Amino acid sequence: MYQKDDVREFLDEKQISYNWFDHKAVFTIDEMLEIGLEKEEDIAKNLFLRDNKGKRHFLVVIREDKQADLKSLGEKIGAGRLSFASEERLMKYLGLTKGSVTPFGVLNDTDCAVEVIFDEDFRNLDAIGVHPNDNTASVFLAFSDLVQIIEEHGNSITFLSL
Repeated sequence: MYQKDDVREFLDEKQISYNWFDHKAVFTIDEMLEIGLEKEEDIAKNLFLRDNKGKRHFLVVIREDKQADLKSLGEKIGAGRLSFASEERLMKYLGLTKGSVTPFGVLNDTDCAVEVIFDEDFRNLDAIGVHPNDNTASVFLAFSDLVQIIEEHGNSITFLSL
């Protein structure tokens, strides 16, 4: 199971350039912004969702300044009504706890069952800021590197205008 230190080791082994910031535990985007990280305009908001039947699970990654319209999103991806997945599902599929949701969680998704959906806006940014599977640190890395990590792991990725 990939935890905070494992994510750092993984990035080092892959020789991926990143900036790492340790900080107090944060549970919301507002708390994250209060920390005052230097690239806060690139911070991701991460939502772990499920379809109505609980068969499909989604990690939706949007810019911190946006709101997700779950009804519209569900229609766009052909999943019907979406809702937030439970803490039990979050642990089962991504090995994460509430407040620590991040794309790095897919490293714990051994079945590659979680579908990752990125806001199209991230393609225009150089970097993205996410937690390293723990909400006591933030990592900024090239968006292309994060996409490559997820693709190499085997999870599906979709880009949508959200």
